[in-house]
Amino acid sequence: MNESEFDQFADEYRALHANAIAASGETPEFFADYKIADMVRHVRNRNVSAEKILDFGCGVGTSTPYFLKYFPDTQVVGVDVSRKSLEIAASRFGSKAQYSLLENDAIRFPANTFDVAFAACVFHHISWDEHDHWLREMWRVVKPNGIVTIFEHNPWNPLTLHAVNTCEFDANAKLMNPFRLRAVLKAAGFRSITHEYRIFFPNMLKSLRPLERGMGWLPLGAQYSVTAQK
Repeated sequence: MNESEFDQFADEYRALHANAIAASGETPEFFADYKIADMVRHVRNRNVSAEKILDFGCGVGTSTPYFLKYFPDTQVVGVDVSRKSLEIAASRFGSKAQYSLLENDAIRFPANTFDVAFAACVFHHISWDEHDHWLREMWRVVKPNGIVTIFEHNPWNPLTLHAVNTCEFDANAKLMNPFRLRAVLKAAGFRSITHEYRIFFPNMLKSLRPLERGMGWLPLGAQYSVTAQK
Protein backbone atom coordinates (compact mmCIF):
# COMPACT_ATOMS: atom_id res chain seq x y z
CA MET A 1 0.00 0.00 0.00
CA ASN A 2 1.30 3.43 -0.95
CA GLU A 3 1.14 6.09 1.77
CA SER A 4 1.82 9.07 -0.51
CA GLU A 5 -0.96 8.03 -2.89
CA PHE A 6 -3.54 8.51 -0.14
CA ASP A 7 -1.89 11.51 1.54
CA GLN A 8 -2.37 13.60 -1.59
CA PHE A 9 -6.14 13.14 -1.50
CA ALA A 10 -6.73 13.30 2.27
CA ASP A 11 -7.87 16.92 2.44
CA GLU A 12 -10.36 16.65 -0.42
CA TYR A 13 -11.39 13.02 -0.02
CA ARG A 14 -15.07 13.67 0.66
CA ALA A 15 -15.50 16.12 -2.23
CA LEU A 16 -13.86 13.74 -4.70
CA HIS A 17 -15.93 10.84 -3.43
CA ALA A 18 -19.17 12.84 -3.65
CA ASN A 19 -18.41 13.82 -7.23
CA ALA A 20 -17.67 10.23 -8.25
CA ILE A 21 -20.96 8.88 -6.88
CA ALA A 22 -23.17 11.76 -8.03
CA ALA A 23 -25.08 9.51 -10.45
CA SER A 24 -26.41 7.50 -7.50
CA GLY A 25 -28.08 10.59 -6.05
CA GLU A 26 -26.55 9.72 -2.67
CA THR A 27 -23.85 11.18 -0.44
CA PRO A 28 -20.70 9.50 0.88
CA GLU A 29 -22.45 9.42 4.25
CA PHE A 30 -25.23 7.23 2.87
CA PHE A 31 -22.73 4.62 1.72
CA ALA A 32 -20.82 4.74 5.01
CA ASP A 33 -24.02 4.43 7.06
CA TYR A 34 -25.47 1.40 5.27
CA LYS A 35 -22.23 -0.57 5.70
CA ILE A 36 -22.18 -0.20 9.46
CA ALA A 37 -25.91 -0.88 9.68
CA ASP A 38 -25.16 -4.11 7.80
CA MET A 39 -22.43 -4.88 10.32
CA VAL A 40 -25.04 -4.96 13.09
CA ARG A 41 -26.81 -7.73 11.17
CA HIS A 42 -23.60 -9.67 10.51
CA VAL A 43 -22.57 -9.47 14.17
CA ARG A 44 -25.96 -10.70 15.32
CA ASN A 45 -26.15 -13.48 12.73
CA ARG A 46 -22.72 -14.76 13.75
CA ASN A 47 -23.44 -14.38 17.49
CA VAL A 48 -20.32 -12.27 17.98
CA SER A 49 -19.74 -9.56 20.54
CA ALA A 50 -18.43 -6.25 19.22
CA GLU A 51 -16.52 -4.84 22.16
CA LYS A 52 -13.53 -3.92 20.01
CA ILE A 53 -13.70 -3.22 16.25
CA LEU A 54 -10.84 -2.77 13.79
CA ASP A 55 -11.49 -0.36 10.91
CA PHE A 56 -8.82 -1.46 8.43
CA GLY A 57 -7.95 1.31 5.97
CA CYS A 58 -10.01 3.84 7.91
CA GLY A 59 -8.81 6.86 5.91
CA VAL A 60 -10.11 10.14 7.31
CA GLY A 61 -12.52 8.36 9.66
CA THR A 62 -15.52 8.20 7.34
CA SER A 63 -16.96 5.14 9.11
CA THR A 64 -16.18 6.22 12.68
CA PRO A 65 -19.40 8.18 13.41
CA TYR A 66 -21.48 5.25 12.19
CA PHE A 67 -19.64 2.78 14.40
CA LEU A 68 -20.38 5.16 17.28
CA LYS A 69 -24.01 5.34 16.16
CA TYR A 70 -24.68 1.61 15.76
CA PHE A 71 -22.15 0.26 18.30
CA PRO A 72 -22.17 2.93 21.02
CA ASP A 73 -20.44 0.73 23.60
CA THR A 74 -17.63 -0.51 21.38
CA GLN A 75 -14.00 0.58 21.15
CA VAL A 76 -13.14 1.61 17.59
CA VAL A 77 -9.58 1.40 16.30
CA GLY A 78 -8.80 2.75 12.84
CA VAL A 79 -5.61 1.84 11.01
CA ASP A 80 -4.27 3.25 7.74
CA VAL A 81 -1.06 3.78 5.75
CA SER A 82 -1.74 7.50 5.32
CA ARG A 83 -0.42 9.66 8.16
CA LYS A 84 -2.24 12.68 6.84
CA SER A 85 -5.56 10.84 6.72
CA LEU A 86 -5.07 9.62 10.28
CA GLU A 87 -4.32 13.16 11.44
CA ILE A 88 -7.61 14.32 9.95
CA ALA A 89 -9.47 11.38 11.49
CA ALA A 90 -7.96 12.08 14.91
CA SER A 91 -8.85 15.77 14.68
CA ARG A 92 -12.47 14.79 14.03
CA PHE A 93 -12.96 11.84 16.38
CA GLY A 94 -9.75 11.45 18.39
CA SER A 95 -11.54 11.54 21.73
CA LYS A 96 -13.96 8.82 20.64
CA ALA A 97 -11.74 6.45 18.65
CA GLN A 98 -8.13 5.34 18.42
CA TYR A 99 -6.03 5.61 15.25
CA SER A 100 -2.83 3.78 14.40
CA LEU A 101 -0.43 3.89 11.47
CA LEU A 102 0.05 0.78 9.36
CA GLU A 103 3.78 0.39 8.86
CA ASN A 104 6.33 -2.38 8.41
CA ASP A 105 3.60 -4.46 6.76
CA ALA A 106 1.87 -5.06 10.09
CA ILE A 107 -1.22 -4.19 12.10
CA ARG A 108 0.43 -3.03 15.32
CA PHE A 109 -1.76 -4.96 17.77
CA PRO A 110 -1.32 -8.34 19.47
CA ALA A 111 -2.99 -11.48 18.23
CA ASN A 112 -6.63 -12.01 19.22
CA THR A 113 -7.29 -8.33 19.99
CA PHE A 114 -10.47 -7.57 18.01
CA ASP A 115 -13.96 -9.06 17.93
CA VAL A 116 -14.66 -7.63 14.49
CA ALA A 117 -12.48 -6.47 11.60
CA PHE A 118 -13.99 -4.27 8.89
CA ALA A 119 -12.73 -2.86 5.61
CA ALA A 120 -14.76 -0.52 3.39
CA CYS A 121 -13.63 -0.40 -0.24
CA VAL A 122 -9.98 -0.75 0.71
CA PHE A 123 -8.74 -3.91 -0.97
CA HIS A 124 -9.14 -2.62 -4.54
CA HIS A 125 -6.41 -0.12 -3.60
CA ILE A 126 -4.07 -2.90 -2.47
CA SER A 127 -2.03 -4.86 -4.98
CA TRP A 128 -3.54 -8.31 -5.46
CA ASP A 129 -0.26 -9.97 -4.49
CA GLU A 130 -0.55 -8.28 -1.07
CA HIS A 131 -4.12 -9.40 -0.32
CA ASP A 132 -3.08 -12.69 1.26
CA HIS A 133 -0.62 -10.96 3.59
CA TRP A 134 -3.10 -8.37 4.88
CA LEU A 135 -5.92 -10.88 5.29
CA ARG A 136 -3.58 -13.08 7.30
CA GLU A 137 -2.77 -10.04 9.44
CA MET A 138 -6.49 -9.45 9.96
CA TRP A 139 -6.92 -13.13 10.84
CA ARG A 140 -4.10 -12.80 13.39
CA VAL A 141 -5.56 -9.83 15.25
CA VAL A 142 -9.16 -11.12 15.28
CA LYS A 143 -10.22 -13.24 18.25
CA PRO A 144 -11.26 -16.89 17.78
CA ASN A 145 -14.83 -16.92 16.39
CA GLY A 146 -14.49 -13.22 15.57
CA ILE A 147 -15.52 -12.01 12.13
CA VAL A 148 -14.19 -9.96 9.27
CA THR A 149 -16.47 -8.16 6.82
CA ILE A 150 -15.05 -6.60 3.68
CA PHE A 151 -17.10 -4.31 1.44
CA GLU A 152 -15.99 -3.81 -2.14
CA HIS A 153 -17.17 -2.31 -5.41
CA ASN A 154 -18.90 -4.77 -7.72
CA PRO A 155 -16.96 -5.00 -11.02
CA TRP A 156 -20.07 -6.36 -12.75
CA ASN A 157 -22.09 -3.17 -12.18
CA PRO A 158 -21.65 -0.61 -15.02
CA LEU A 159 -22.45 2.44 -12.85
CA THR A 160 -19.88 1.32 -10.31
CA LEU A 161 -17.28 0.95 -13.04
CA HIS A 162 -18.07 4.47 -14.25
CA ALA A 163 -17.71 5.88 -10.72
CA VAL A 164 -14.37 4.14 -10.21
CA ASN A 165 -13.03 5.14 -13.63
CA THR A 166 -13.85 8.82 -13.04
CA CYS A 167 -12.65 9.08 -9.44
CA GLU A 168 -9.17 10.55 -8.97
CA PHE A 169 -8.23 8.48 -5.95
CA ASP A 170 -9.30 5.29 -7.75
CA ALA A 171 -6.83 5.81 -10.59
CA ASN A 172 -4.83 2.74 -9.58
CA ALA A 173 -7.78 0.69 -8.34
CA LYS A 174 -8.14 -2.92 -9.45
CA LEU A 175 -11.59 -4.32 -8.70
CA MET A 176 -12.16 -7.97 -7.84
CA ASN A 177 -15.25 -10.13 -7.77
CA PRO A 178 -16.43 -11.68 -4.47
CA PHE A 179 -15.39 -15.18 -5.47
CA ARG A 180 -11.75 -14.18 -5.68
CA LEU A 181 -11.97 -12.44 -2.31
CA ARG A 182 -13.62 -15.52 -0.80
CA ALA A 183 -10.78 -17.70 -2.07
CA VAL A 184 -8.11 -15.47 -0.52
CA LEU A 185 -10.00 -15.34 2.79
CA LYS A 186 -10.14 -19.13 2.83
CA ALA A 187 -6.42 -19.37 2.10
CA ALA A 188 -5.76 -16.93 4.96
CA GLY A 189 -7.49 -19.29 7.40
CA PHE A 190 -11.03 -17.93 7.61
CA ARG A 191 -14.11 -20.18 7.55
CA SER A 192 -17.90 -19.88 7.13
CA ILE A 193 -17.45 -17.45 4.25
CA THR A 194 -20.51 -15.81 2.70
CA HIS A 195 -21.14 -12.87 0.41
CA GLU A 196 -24.05 -10.68 -0.65
CA TYR A 197 -24.62 -7.90 -3.17
CA ARG A 198 -25.86 -4.49 -2.01
CA ILE A 199 -27.32 -1.21 -3.32
CA PHE A 200 -29.40 -1.94 -6.40
CA PHE A 201 -31.47 1.24 -6.70
CA PRO A 202 -30.35 4.89 -6.96
CA ASN A 203 -31.92 7.59 -4.83
CA MET A 204 -34.65 8.31 -7.41
CA LEU A 205 -35.87 4.71 -6.95
CA LYS A 206 -35.25 4.45 -3.22
CA SER A 207 -38.88 3.46 -2.62
CA LEU A 208 -37.87 0.10 -4.12
CA ARG A 209 -35.02 -0.48 -1.67
CA PRO A 210 -37.07 -2.71 0.67
CA LEU A 211 -36.91 -5.25 -2.18
CA GLU A 212 -33.15 -5.45 -1.72
CA ARG A 213 -33.57 -7.66 1.34
CA GLY A 214 -34.25 -10.56 -1.01
CA MET A 215 -31.78 -9.59 -3.73
CA GLY A 216 -28.44 -10.27 -2.06
CA TRP A 217 -27.82 -13.20 -4.39
CA LEU A 218 -28.15 -11.09 -7.55
CA PRO A 219 -24.73 -9.97 -8.85
CA LEU A 220 -25.94 -6.57 -10.05
CA GLY A 221 -25.65 -4.50 -6.88
CA ALA A 222 -23.29 -1.55 -6.85
CA GLN A 223 -21.27 -3.08 -4.03
CA TYR A 224 -20.93 -6.38 -2.20
CA SER A 225 -19.74 -7.63 1.16
CA VAL A 226 -17.89 -10.79 2.10
CA THR A 227 -18.08 -11.99 5.72
CA ALA A 228 -15.97 -14.73 7.26
CA GLN A 229 -15.21 -16.10 10.71
CA LYS A 230 -12.00 -17.10 12.43
